[in-house]
Amino acid sequence: MKPINPTLLALLLGGVAAQPLAAQGFSSGSNGSYGPMAITQNTTLDLPPDGIFHCTTINVAEGATLRFNRNPLNTPVVLLATGDVSIAGTIDASGANSSASIPDGGLGGPGGFDGGKPGFTSVPPGHGFGPGGGKPGVQDSAYNNKSSAGSGSYGSVAAIPSGNASTNRGSVYGSPLLIPIIGGSGGGGTSGNPGRGGGGGGGAVLVASSTRIDMARTGRILALGGGPYAGRTDHSGDHNFPNAGSGGAIRLVAPVVAGTGTLNVYGGNGNQYAGHGRIRVDSTTRTALQYEFIPAGTTSVGSTMLVFPQPTPRLDIVSAAGRAIAEGSGPVIVQLPYNSPTSQVVTVQAKDFFSLVPILVVLTPDNGPKMTFEATIDNRTQNPATADVTVTMPVNVQVTVHVWTR
Repeated sequence: MKPINPTLLALLLGGVAAQPLAAQGFSSGSNGSYGPMAITQNTTLDLPPDGIFHCTTINVAEGATLRFNRNPLNTPVVLLATGDVSIAGTIDASGANSSASIPDGGLGGPGGFDGGKPGFTSVPPGHGFGPGGGKPGVQDSAYNNKSSAGSGSYGSVAAIPSGNASTNRGSVYGSPLLIPIIGGSGGGGTSGNPGRGGGGGGGAVLVASSTRIDMARTGRILALGGGPYAGRTDHSGDHNFPNAGSGGAIRLVAPVVAGTGTLNVYGGNGNQYAGHGRIRVDSTTRTALQYEFIPAGTTSVGSTMLVFPQPTPRLDIVSAAGRAIAEGSGPVIVQLPYNSPTSQVVTVQAKDFFSLVPILVVLTPDNGPKMTFEATIDNRTQNPATADVTVTMPVNVQVTVHVWTR
């Protein structure tokens, strides 16, 4: 799901948040087809194609960690239950550190975005992927170089020490409501011979129960951003570099949310110089809610008892550089051969917005900074509606094309 800006989101919800849905019999949307999910030991599950587990109950035992393999569309993790959810262990959708042995950006967690690619001699490093991806730059561990590669941002912009005026950090994006939910953004790659990739952005986890969600003191849900790279021997902390991935997103929805567990969306494995993610808890009964929110500054609590808006608005790239692309077919990657014209057309489709939709087409090359192109789609009377956006696309380099509202 592409991120939707808060203004458009308010128009789409149209006051739904004020409706006491729980009093009318709140449903998580689970059809129960997965049955009970009982995690008693460390487990890694393959995400379904749409990322949704339709459970009856969910139980993660103390000492057990549940992780997920990304699906082809890299959707968020969605855990739905008709009955109770109990978490005494760990649910982990964190982004990965960039590789130390094979120079590359760290993978984003499920629903999150990858870190930027490293440079190599005369080949420039890449921008971090995602709406808040960090810009590429030089490698620097002391945070005193204004040209250092930047960390990803999401719910907050990456902090920097006083006196460092670097502009390579990413930008804040998304909605505090986390409707729709989206993960964190990657850090920028660094120049070098070779350089180092950026950390991956934290993933996105949505847990919804028709009855209640309980977390024990030992229970944790993690959507941490990845560090720039692991295995350094010349610095005490692998995550103490400015090109870390931002934290991701965690949202809980149930009539009752209770317990004393921890929700953590720090960037860069706890790095204060990486942007933090977003946390949202929606419930009508919170008298026993005593979670530790990390960080509290990008956490919100309310009673928007809505898992998915119906219909769910969406943006899709349906054509890029002359190639037709099926709706919902996943990441769009283009590599123009030598001597191709750099002026190309990207066709974007808007569906179920029922409004004017301001969009941003974003080209993120593996090497070099990203490029953005603005347009507007009129989805008021025609549904779906499309717009052709002329972009300037580099040749002989892999380019990932995204579209977001702005």
